[in-house]
Amino acid sequence: MGMSSSNFVKACYGQNDGRIPIWIMRQAGRYLPEYRKVREAASFLDLCRSPQLIAEVVRQPIVRFGLDAAILFSDILTMLEPMGMKFEFPEGGPQVDKPISSPDDVKRLTDFDIEHKLSFVLEGIREIKRIVPDKPLIGFVGSPFTLACYLIEGKGSKNFDRPKRFLHEHPDAAREMFDLLTDVISRYLQTQIDAGVDAVQVFDSWGGILSPDDYRKWSAEPVNRIFGRLQSNEGIPRILFVNNLAPYLNIVRDIDCEVVGVDYRMSLAQAAKALPEKAVQGNLDPSVLFGPPATVVERTKAILDSFDNHNRLIFNLGHGIQPQTPIESVHAVIDTVHKYRS
Repeated sequence: MGMSSSNFVKACYGQNDGRIPIWIMRQAGRYLPEYRKVREAASFLDLCRSPQLIAEVVRQPIVRFGLDAAILFSDILTMLEPMGMKFEFPEGGPQVDKPISSPDDVKRLTDFDIEHKLSFVLEGIREIKRIVPDKPLIGFVGSPFTLACYLIEGKGSKNFDRPKRFLHEHPDAAREMFDLLTDVISRYLQTQIDAGVDAVQVFDSWGGILSPDDYRKWSAEPVNRIFGRLQSNEGIPRILFVNNLAPYLNIVRDIDCEVVGVDYRMSLAQAAKALPEKAVQGNLDPSVLFGPPATVVERTKAILDSFDNHNRLIFNLGHGIQPQTPIESVHAVIDTVHKYRS
């Protein structure tokens, strides 16, 4: 366990008395000129399938900014293709071929050999650990509900009415689909751990559109089962990011994980108070980075000042960093966080 002494892993367990760690959601991405250069020569899917390119784009922000953790470069939909669902990424988000619209369609989803079919991801992890050996690496997946949203809607949506309707119209078929997704996701995370990641994060990107009762049943319960299966991995913290966390704080408090990622819609201190047993991660609004550096510093400090126990804080944005974000703003956030306790 080489990474257990890193500030990031210590913070995940609420035990970091050193510099506050920071990483950024989508830190390998289009705001970086060096990333755009890689993308000029490779499509998004080609990049996701090349272990060498995965490692290169993961390395770029670490080298440029001295961030405290690396995160695997992949996509939450990567595991859907070997399950029998083809998709592509035209401009403007993913498109799933032949989405699920009836109980019979659920039968098209199949289990698969992760090590064989997603070997490029696992090779990518090993390559990252080879070229960025001194930083903790976060592996990740999408939550079962978030994946179900794409499987049923077929593309992005503001409110995902189709998936929500499917849960109530076809609860047995939905249960069958969620059981399979939960099982595959659990094994996929375990293979990422076996390949060398130092922490895992579940992105519940769309859980925030559900009523609290449906959130408990269709998001929290499957996620809890996934984390429960990973319990035996000592020293590998488990992180849950819920986009629009506020309505579900009392449900998330009981989920079996070490860290909760907080989106920008609520106060980070309020989330920390409601989650006394967990570390928290977040939550500067990514759009703040388009303001002048002085404002970026001020808003970052305000979040840090609102906190009483910095030992359990991992600083991050409250959502993914946006393309066109000024590089000097990213430096301003990172420097402010790093200097705060030194």
